[in-house]
Amino acid sequence: MTAYLAVAKFRKPHGLKGEVVVTPLTDEPADVFVEGRRLVRLDEDGKPLGQEFVINRSRPFHRKWLLQFEGIEGRDEMATWPQLILGVAKEELREPDDDEMYVHEIPGSEVVANGQVIGKARHLIEVPSGDLLSVDVGGKELLFPFKSPILVSIDRRARRIELDPPEGLLDV
Repeated sequence: MTAYLAVAKFRKPHGLKGEVVVTPLTDEPADVFVEGRRLVRLDEDGKPLGQEFVINRSRPFHRKWLLQFEGIEGRDEMATWPQLILGVAKEELREPDDDEMYVHEIPGSEVVANGQVIGKARHLIEVPSGDLLSVDVGGKELLFPFKSPILVSIDRRARRIELDPPEGLLDV
């Protein structure tokens, strides 16, 4: 069975001619959102639901992307869409480097700060200023910006994320 990876989250229809706003879940949206690419609707576990969308046109839009799919001409058809997760067959995508992770690999990863294991990653939270990493630290959820200089390194093979949190954050 083909494995699929989430590459976009449907946000809302845009305009009157069938474009949609999506949040990229990939670091390489320009390489993924190309004309002719087939995106498949995924469930919460990353399993395909059978509904395919073929990209007819794409373009960056602020921090999001606008996509237009073949056969979708207006906004009415999309107005009732739920918050879809769209995926691509894994073999169509570039394998991540050792210092990168797929979004689905983050939960459960060991989180290290100042050379000490502080907890396990839960998930990423999307906010306007960028992603936040939710970390279970002794039963408490702490949030860390998931970017430099707080994010120091990622070791995909070891499933390890190293952070350099601001002084006092771990004392909360």
